[in-house]
Amino acid sequence: MEFLASYGLFLAKAVTFVVAILVVIGFIVSMGGRNKKSEKGQIEVTKLNEKLEHVRDLLRDAMLDDEEFKLAEKAEKKRLKQEKAEKKKAAKLASKVQGDNKESEPTPPKKRVFVLDFYGDIKASENDCLREEITAVLSLAKSSDEIVVKVESGGGMVHSYGLASSQLARITQKNIPLTVCVDKVAASGGYMMACVANKIVAAPFAILGSIGVVAQLPNFHKLLKKNNIDYEMFTAGEYKRTVTMLGENTEKGRAKFVEDLEDTHVLFKEFVSEHRPQVDIAQVATGEVWFGRRAKAVNLIDEIQTSDEYLITQAETADVFVVEFTYKKSIQERLGFAAQGAVDRLLMTWWERLQTSRWF
Repeated sequence: MEFLASYGLFLAKAVTFVVAILVVIGFIVSMGGRNKKSEKGQIEVTKLNEKLEHVRDLLRDAMLDDEEFKLAEKAEKKRLKQEKAEKKKAAKLASKVQGDNKESEPTPPKKRVFVLDFYGDIKASENDCLREEITAVLSLAKSSDEIVVKVESGGGMVHSYGLASSQLARITQKNIPLTVCVDKVAASGGYMMACVANKIVAAPFAILGSIGVVAQLPNFHKLLKKNNIDYEMFTAGEYKRTVTMLGENTEKGRAKFVEDLEDTHVLFKEFVSEHRPQVDIAQVATGEVWFGRRAKAVNLIDEIQTSDEYLITQAETADVFVVEFTYKKSIQERLGFAAQGAVDRLLMTWWERLQTSRWF
């Protein structure tokens, strides 16, 4: 038993050492490659309807024997042929009606749904990709179409999520219906993005809300003073620096810092009220979070549904396109971003748990 305990301790130390080295190397590579990051990227489009049909065909092939497969294939061809004939007949009828009545409206085109994904870290790093995706979609989308953004974020930097929200506002300003789907979490800055939408759809246990502002930092002044280490900071402007990690913080500086937080909170509440007037902002802007079902009761969302349910339902009557902007990264960038992503995910987990005292 003593040997196993010693071996376990040695293994834990070794793993910790290796992980630390990988994180440091990844950070160095990331910082070195950041300035050299390729600006070349491309838009990739996948038609969800075709993907669903392909999956259905694979499942059917695996389940049916040869005879059943032939019958099913024959029935499918018959259905497609009949559907095509009905569309052709409807088009002729519409053309005839238009010929008889010049003032009649043309047949509306088939609805298109464009799907974007946004996974938000503390810095909202996907802002650049989101901008490119929205720019591409807006070049074709019409008011008869719909844009669906799947948001997953526990929030982060105010200015970063303010920009992400402004990107989504470009869609509604063009009078194109915008739906935000939340499967896991859209809290704080994530909810700031979601509330821009015309409709918010969330899973039953998705986390929403956290309409508040938080800031925290350690202060090492006493430790430096104990070791006779002086720290000097020079500023121009009374409130250029309110609180600091190394210097001695004053009551005046703390008061100004809290005042700035309160002002940011006011702006956040005004933003939510502007986009979701049906929300009782005094009730929800307490920094609390709500699970999906509870969020619907306080009007933070509109429907209880997963993004899969919503999109599959849309695919029954509309053409659904998944749009993604991807950068072409070098090997150095891939290694660097992988390490950075691991650190970001760790911080994100800590951030979410800091905001929510309840989790499974």
